[in-house]
Amino acid sequence: MAFHGSKCCRRILGRHYDVKALSTQHVKLFAPSSTPKLRRWYSSATQEENELEFVSLANSSAAVPAAKIGTIQELAVPVGQRQRLNEEVLPFSAFLTDNFGRRHSYLRISLTEKCNLRCQYCMPEEGVKLTPRSQLLSTSEVLTVAQLFVREGVEKIRLTGGEPLIRPDVLDIITELRKLEGLKTIAVTTNGMNLARLLPKLKEAGLDLLNISLDTLVPAKFEFIVRRKGFHKVMEGIDKAIEMGYNPVKVNCVVMRGLNEDELLDFVALTEKKPLEVRFIEYMPFDGNKWNFKKMVSYQEMLDRIRQQWPSLEQLPLGKTDTAKTFKVPGFQGQVGFITSMSDQFCGSCNRLRITADGNLKVCLFGNTEVSLRDVLRSGASDQELLDIIGAAVGRKKKQHAGMFSISQMKNRPMILIGG
Repeated sequence: MAFHGSKCCRRILGRHYDVKALSTQHVKLFAPSSTPKLRRWYSSATQEENELEFVSLANSSAAVPAAKIGTIQELAVPVGQRQRLNEEVLPFSAFLTDNFGRRHSYLRISLTEKCNLRCQYCMPEEGVKLTPRSQLLSTSEVLTVAQLFVREGVEKIRLTGGEPLIRPDVLDIITELRKLEGLKTIAVTTNGMNLARLLPKLKEAGLDLLNISLDTLVPAKFEFIVRRKGFHKVMEGIDKAIEMGYNPVKVNCVVMRGLNEDELLDFVALTEKKPLEVRFIEYMPFDGNKWNFKKMVSYQEMLDRIRQQWPSLEQLPLGKTDTAKTFKVPGFQGQVGFITSMSDQFCGSCNRLRITADGNLKVCLFGNTEVSLRDVLRSGASDQELLDIIGAAVGRKKKQHAGMFSISQMKNRPMILIGG
């Protein structure tokens, strides 16, 4: 593929460069590797250097999206040298990179809509209408989608639900995921009800990380919040995870005013002797959970209350794509984190995509736009066609979600049908 005409420019850091003079050898950087469509790869340069623009091709019927290849000097590197550079700093797939430079290397897959609890913040008391089994992703479809995403750069997959551990083939899925080259981390978010019994086999299959939901340390209150018995099963699962060497074991606690905000200090105290990361989650609005702004306890309010008891609480360094702001009481084994989706959004560093149990891709937890990958798979589409659809969805991802008040008015699935 060669460039023609006199106007072929790229804007980098606000400046335009004429790339007409580049040789055919240099321009091969844009050539597709195996398909007639342009296979776009993004370099690992900074977001500012990687500002997405378009290369206009004179005498061409369409404008072809340019790869985000960094500086003009980088563009002019001959192909052989360019290949060596890429071996040192691996590029990232354009299909999983949005228009704001966010690279989505973390995929959350919901394995089921079913759950053996009825948490107040997750679903209506009467439950939800479940999708017919035939319309849920099969085991082979889950693995096909996972393989495709991993091939494009996903390094972490989290299995969610509903309650993922009630899916009969969960061990088989984890075993097969473990075989995917390039997948570094397999995680599960569970309510802990079946965890103690399954954990030895889960670890043997290759499970790396655990998040366990627990919103209270009071058994009677547990029954009220989740509308079921089972507090001691969850605690047994947490202790079993610690015993089997998971460190840290993450405990997810949704904080709701008038319900469990009085237990903040008790949860922090758990981290003194146990390698836990208690993650306090701001109460979020979803269909059926009767969200009310007055129920939400903000991150800052929680932090202030904890610091009254432990003034020496220190903040830990924040990773580039971390969702939790983490803190530690000096001398404690564990730590605490805050998921601040409502009061202090972290959309700018989001690297997460979600696939619902019925096969829909959600590029934002709080967005109500979905694309069915299941239907595309079942139509017999090729990997490339599936990637094109994924890339288009990722490309439409907004800079940030609409904010707590707009979200509360927006039609969205109940949390149980999203998959967390």
